Amino acid sequence: MKLKITVHGVAYEVEVEVLDAGEGFPTAPPPTRPRAQAAPSGGPAPTKAAAPTKTSSGEGGVASPIAGTVVEIKCKPGDSVSNGQILLVIEAMKMKTSIAAPTDGKVKNIPVAVGDSVRENQMLVEFE
Repeated sequence: MKLKITVHGVAYEVEVEVLDAGEGFPTAPPPTRPRAQAAPSGGPAPTKAAAPTKTSSGEGGVASPIAGTVVEIKCKPGDSVSNGQILLVIEAMKMKTSIAAPTDGKVKNIPVAVGDSVRENQMLVEFE
């Protein structure tokens, strides 16, 4: 199917393919939404902690609760982190979201870097 799209006054003709469910990109499981914590008065905005997820190797980690761009990484492989400690910051729609550790643990791998675009539910930090 061909479509015409205009972006900032420039017209583009694009060809798209309509896929049935299950074709093309794999469908992701529905995202889990962390509960927001109330910020103390005058304090910083509440942080969002991604629920622990399982990687293909069966180990825990932290997945992105939103799609955005990694703007800061506050840990490195080998670091011991505690529950609630800020691991990294993601920016989406000009808002920064701090991603906190859901549990105590030791960082095994960080498969993203500053400047990377991430998808919702993409693995950000893997634990040992």
